[in-house]
Amino acid sequence: MKTNTILSIFVAMVWCISCQQPTSSDTSKIKKGMIKVAILYPNTEGKTFDMDYYSNKHMPMVAGLFGDSLKLYTIDKGIAGRTPDEPLPYVAIGYFYFDKLSAYHNSFGPNAETILGDIPNYTNIQPIVQISEVLH
Repeated sequence: MKTNTILSIFVAMVWCISCQQPTSSDTSKIKKGMIKVAILYPNTEGKTFDMDYYSNKHMPMVAGLFGDSLKLYTIDKGIAGRTPDEPLPYVAIGYFYFDKLSAYHNSFGPNAETILGDIPNYTNIQPIVQISEVLH
């Protein structure tokens, strides 16, 4: 009986967490007109990037801070340049999707200090941010 109760609580917690933090498996939710915030990390000499920390700690933390206004997020890990002899342009790109630009601004503003303060925990790269409207 005690094992069943503990198992039920664990399953409920996992289900709750998965509902609150959109992940890359939700890409079917991307719709025309959504706002996509891309955070690009250029690959430059002498720079470091901890993909494990970024994907398992930073991005889930940010998703939690953004709450329900965030519809989903995805992460790209750079693996190659355009041609075999061309260097990798970006080590990583993170994406956040919102229904409206105001949803992003209202989510980021109050959490900016926490989000930006966590960057040194995984990289010494100055990220580039691009905000776009999804067309397709």
